[in-house]
Amino acid sequence: MITHIALFKLKDGFERSSPEVIEAEKFARDVGRNVPELLSWRTGWNTVERDISHDFAIIGVLPDAAALEKYQTNGFHRSSVELWRRISDWVVVDLNDA
Repeated sequence: MITHIALFKLKDGFERSSPEVIEAEKFARDVGRNVPELLSWRTGWNTVERDISHDFAIIGVLPDAAALEKYQTNGFHRSSVELWRRISDWVVVDLNDA
């Protein structure tokens, strides 16, 4: 199993209430319903402000590396990535849950 985690930091000038952010959040939430390889999918906003905090997170669980590759090339996922690219910087980690 692979646990895919991405943490997003909004760029200056964007807030949770910005229309672009609202659209990106909606797409992120819908990825779980539009990528069949995902076994589970969670998204959410950070609830505790700290200097090192990111603003938004996604956590997806996939059965294996082949499924992760399909997820990364899925058209709906790619659309979500493009929306987030405009409004945020992010970091990603893929954990091997063997």
